Amino acid sequence: MLKGKTIILGVSGGIAVYKAVELLRLLTKAGVKVHVVMTRSACEFVTPLTFQTLSGQPVHTELFNLYQEQEIGHISLADRADLFILAPATANLIGRIAQGLADDLLTTTVLATKAPVLIVPAMNTNMYENPLYQRNEQRLREVGYHLLEPVYGELACGWTGQGKMPDPQDIVDAAEDVLTGKDLAGCRILVSAGPTREEIDPVRYLSNRSSGRMGFAIAAAARRRGAIVTLVAGPVQLMPPAGVEVVSVVSARQMHEVMLGRFAAADVVIKAAAVADYRPMIRQQQKMKKKSEEFILDLEKTPDILAELGQRKAHQILVGFAAETEDLLEHARKKLVSKNLDMIVANDVSIPGAGFDVDTNIVRFIYRNGEMENLELMSKTDVANHLLDRICPLWKKTC
Repeated sequence: MLKGKTIILGVSGGIAVYKAVELLRLLTKAGVKVHVVMTRSACEFVTPLTFQTLSGQPVHTELFNLYQEQEIGHISLADRADLFILAPATANLIGRIAQGLADDLLTTTVLATKAPVLIVPAMNTNMYENPLYQRNEQRLREVGYHLLEPVYGELACGWTGQGKMPDPQDIVDAAEDVLTGKDLAGCRILVSAGPTREEIDPVRYLSNRSSGRMGFAIAAAARRRGAIVTLVAGPVQLMPPAGVEVVSVVSARQMHEVMLGRFAAADVVIKAAAVADYRPMIRQQQKMKKKSEEFILDLEKTPDILAELGQRKAHQILVGFAAETEDLLEHARKKLVSKNLDMIVANDVSIPGAGFDVDTNIVRFIYRNGEMENLELMSKTDVANHLLDRICPLWKKTC
């Protein structure tokens, strides 16, 4: 969502300025063209040369600079922005903007822009909790500014409380939220992700190599597009997507119970989890000891969650995944029909870049009418957005 965008990064004076340097690095890495505007006090913490080196653009500091005004100018800066980020934003800067003051280059440019503005406050916790400051924040929210709340922690001043500037990656995520269209607003999406574990004894289990990254990417992208998202996740090592309700499960039985319990309230169900097909018939209460050279484990089938959802489907859009190592299209089409799906996402996990524990995927969308669409190698986030692009018109037909 950020690639090719132009962002004005406004930096005001506070100890958190050093985090703005990392924020700039992440934005440029995401393909953003960043113009940095610094207040005089910000220059006391980090030199403009640091931001200029990382952005590859001149850093703007003075309102009445003949060179800067001739080449870019504060009005031109304001006009070219897709997004304005103020990070860190001090209580002083927020107060001046809330009062409509334009007494330096940064405040002048903010007041002149019609682009969305994302404000990231960072200050002493007592300042943050002051009613006068809170009134200024509320005024900015009322006129449409976006604010990312500071986090709780130990502050540079020695106090502990709310006031720390959020992690730069969280600011990048918030920027994507602001710039993403809300075409799925109001849509209730249920997503499953990750593997399941079927216990053999207290220390051993059957599982698979699913990392959950694809399902988590779908949940995060859907929430960013305005959906109300519930993510049912097996055992994974991933941070929960912000704003998403996460229900953690371990076994296929637990996932079956949660998915069926949440199904009726969902508009769209995307089952990306790799649920175990079999589980031990008997779960041993104590750790099994090595007694012979051979060991036979009796297994039984786990519930077919997707098939049951397909049988119960009423108004829901139901999407499944087919991760195969051979005869991809044959297996995927059979699954599409037998499970009563609206579409299926098929991928050959034996292909490099399309398997487990990677950030990319190569998939094919197969639709109920038999049509098929091939996607090139891309990030799982991009795959998620392509998938949601196809789901959105299907959902709107049911509204």
